[in-house]
Amino acid sequence: MPSRGPSRKAGSGGGGHPGRPGVFLLRPRSTTPVGAASTLAGVRGGVSMTGARMTLVGRDAALGALDTALAECAEGGARIVLAEGATGCGKSALADAAAERARAAGALVLTAVACPEERHLALGVLRQLAHGGAGFALPAPTPVSMQGPRPGPAPGQAADGAGSPPARVEAMQAFCARLRELSAERPVVLVVDDVQHADGASLQYLRYLARHARTAAVLTVLTGTPHAEDLDPVFTTELMRQPHFTRIRLDRLTPTEVATALAALRPADGPPPPGTRVPPWEPARTGAPLPHDGLAPSGETTPADALAPVDGFPPADGFPPADELHRISGGNPLLLRALVEETGAGAGAGQAPAPEAGGPYAQAVATCLHRTGPTALAAARTTAVLGEQATPDRVVRLLGGSATGARRALAALEAAGIVAAAPGRPEGVRFRHAAARAAVLEDTAPGVRADLHRRAARLLREDGAPATTVAEHLSAAAADLDTGFDTGFDAGFDAGFDGDPQADPDPASDPADVEVLLEAAEELPARGDARVATRLLELALRAAADADTRHGIRLRLAQVASRFDPAAAERRLTALLGAHRSAAPNTEHTRLLAGLLYAQGRIGEAAELVPGGAAGPAAAFDTELDTPGAVSERLLQGSRLAEATAAPLAQAVRSLTASDQPDRAVRWSRKLLDEAGAADAPGWVSLFGTLHAEALLRLGDLAGAHAHATAALQALPDRSGSAFHCAPTSVLIRACSAMGRFTEASRLADRQLPPRLPASLHGPAYLRARGLHRLAVNQPHAALADFLEAGRLLADWGIDRPAHLPWRTDAAGALLLLGEARQAEQLVLDQLAHPDARRPWARGLSLRLRALTGDPRRRSALLGQAVEELHRSGDRVETARAMADLGRALQCEGSPKGNTMIRNAWNLAKDSEAVALCREILPDAPLTPPVRDRAQPGGHTADGGAKLSGSEQRVATLAAQGLTNREISAKLFLTVSTVEQHLTRVYRKLQISSRGDLPMDLTPVGRTAV
Repeated sequence: MPSRGPSRKAGSGGGGHPGRPGVFLLRPRSTTPVGAASTLAGVRGGVSMTGARMTLVGRDAALGALDTALAECAEGGARIVLAEGATGCGKSALADAAAERARAAGALVLTAVACPEERHLALGVLRQLAHGGAGFALPAPTPVSMQGPRPGPAPGQAADGAGSPPARVEAMQAFCARLRELSAERPVVLVVDDVQHADGASLQYLRYLARHARTAAVLTVLTGTPHAEDLDPVFTTELMRQPHFTRIRLDRLTPTEVATALAALRPADGPPPPGTRVPPWEPARTGAPLPHDGLAPSGETTPADALAPVDGFPPADGFPPADELHRISGGNPLLLRALVEETGAGAGAGQAPAPEAGGPYAQAVATCLHRTGPTALAAARTTAVLGEQATPDRVVRLLGGSATGARRALAALEAAGIVAAAPGRPEGVRFRHAAARAAVLEDTAPGVRADLHRRAARLLREDGAPATTVAEHLSAAAADLDTGFDTGFDAGFDAGFDGDPQADPDPASDPADVEVLLEAAEELPARGDARVATRLLELALRAAADADTRHGIRLRLAQVASRFDPAAAERRLTALLGAHRSAAPNTEHTRLLAGLLYAQGRIGEAAELVPGGAAGPAAAFDTELDTPGAVSERLLQGSRLAEATAAPLAQAVRSLTASDQPDRAVRWSRKLLDEAGAADAPGWVSLFGTLHAEALLRLGDLAGAHAHATAALQALPDRSGSAFHCAPTSVLIRACSAMGRFTEASRLADRQLPPRLPASLHGPAYLRARGLHRLAVNQPHAALADFLEAGRLLADWGIDRPAHLPWRTDAAGALLLLGEARQAEQLVLDQLAHPDARRPWARGLSLRLRALTGDPRRRSALLGQAVEELHRSGDRVETARAMADLGRALQCEGSPKGNTMIRNAWNLAKDSEAVALCREILPDAPLTPPVRDRAQPGGHTADGGAKLSGSEQRVATLAAQGLTNREISAKLFLTVSTVEQHLTRVYRKLQISSRGDLPMDLTPVGRTAV
């Protein structure tokens, strides 16, 4: 800290009178006019904060004691006043006030400020005092007395200088004699601020003066802190022995005194210049007189009950509540000034202050810590690192060294209002505000923080703290040392998935950390902290030295990776598969790896690890498809979404999609999609969004399938280079082709395929989607190639199941367009011979193609069966396609129902938004019928004529769908005569003459009714 007074030299050789070498001259200091005050001012929001006023609030007793001491000194007796307080509590402001009052009273005032940087300079403080008096000769110190700091006398040496070198004793005698001479003319006041930092030689002079100038009119005012690390105990004890000694304790401000300080803030004389910002610790002169009336007697404090109560204090001039300011600042005047300067009028009346990291409050906290001393600074850093786990005992243990010194440092922090007891934890200690803790951590070098975090983790592990708590510090230590990770425990998931999973372990890591990290990583996902768990698994991988343990961690990382990024999970499993092939066999790891590969659809690679048999991937795939719907729903009802259950739940949804009730798959996939979104798991969002889109597509809801497949694709962090991203893309291609969006479908189908796609179950699905699109745009050769390749892959893996992917009927459709009816028929017969042909969906598709490739005389009968089976399966688009084929067959047979069936097929396809199928069925039919033919919602006709009643609407809808009057009467529980009457009224209101003229866009009673 720079000295307040000038530090010039008089003459040569270290100072002296020009005519008397080797002698220091005390020169008079420029004085301030009587009544002037030294203040600290900060301007914010049009309010000027007078720092001295705020600092001296509640210091009436201390000022009174100084006034009394000065008065007694003027009567001819020496006085010594030691004012002690924590850093920032106003000691320097009190010393300035004492000097100004003494000058105003006509005393000779000599001031000095000690600082740690000048502690090694012998007589540094005394040199500052020497610059403040006129006509005072001080003998120059001898070389012996210049030998650096002396905290106290040597053993056997008296405190007053007995046993000191003769030259120094003579100099102290001359110093004391000269002060006695000056005090005969007027009182002499010596003011030394921060005396705990004074050099040993200057302290020796002051001790000598205290002992040998008791009758001189000399007032010595000293300020210091009771928690100083380097305070000379001999010096303080010697002062306490003197009968004219007085000690003053400067405590932090009470809440009432904080409110008083805020109320004393006066409006600024004028707005500051634009861009001007005056920090609260910058000195300024205001000329305002300091209060001095009504001071308490010496040694007493202002009674708390003499002040107004704290509760109900209104905010002063728009400042935050006084109790909040006191809670954050702890009543430390320096911190309070910084807090008001930062959040003052800008916070608004009644609003809690919110200091920011790096702001004036945080800077003031850092300043206090550095001024308090190195041990206190280390204690603050230790407390900041321990965070919620900080206790005095743990801070002392983590600091090491002297327990007494560590506890003294904690006491200094508490006395300064920086830390306090933790609420709800009487044994705990915490910072009063998060900004203070952040300031301390920011002020600490990353390497120091990392070391503290590692030691804290070891200490907490010894204390039996939870694994997640210990892991928090291990993660923070790694973050401080590794710039590749985000700082902090909550940084969580990062780009670690792209790192080298075969990297060597960190040689500096403690093997005991691995178990803690793994335990915490297992607990965190259940609490919704899966990203943090990923971070801990990465750290455990770096710390583990055992190859088998590292392989298990990599498997766990691959499992967690699928929650966030399926592409990253694929890359991890690919690397693990390569390492597994060359590593020693481990049955458990082999089983886990095969399960993860199967969950990703990599059936062939999983089969390499678990070949054939009841436990093979093909058997697992068959079990997945053949699981009864009730069993799948029990699993879905009794399991919550987690890493261990994500794959089984996805398999259960696929089983329901392939069953006779795909609508149940829609409901459960929607539920799981919502859970994945709530869990902040984009990988799961994409997985269950894709399954939901597939279930909707299976029902013929093309618009819903398109929307959810698009959302699933957008949820992927990495949308290229992975096999999984082809799953939602496949749904999109099929939906776009069916909806007539051929340009969009072509853009998706023409993308470059990932290299791993053929090895994944998503490969055949993509090939089928691309083949269906090529078939829709009249590219049968390319479509056939895709269908056959999909079938080959499924056959190679042993999972050729038409219930999953009916590639034979797809290929048969392409062959029909190519004129290869016999080959198409053979493929259809093969599919009908498969056990899956007993399922309605697979059987309906097969019967339709069997009708088109077989005997024309049986065509209508087979198509009728196909329509019935597809209707049972719930696939509205394929039902409409089969109905259209049936209508054409009936037309060829001359049946009058052919036209009605075709119209019904067109209507069902339009209701499903299958635009391409609508154009195939009735190329000339407008997708939007003329307005005059349309019944408006609520039964009104388009031209505003008579409206249809509810009963008429229902009867007309069923009639438009092709039902006879008798079928309508049975369905609506009406007589045939009533149905005929309703239809007569409908014809009249719609101005039509027959059933065949009924509009095709009447709202159907049942969406899949035929």
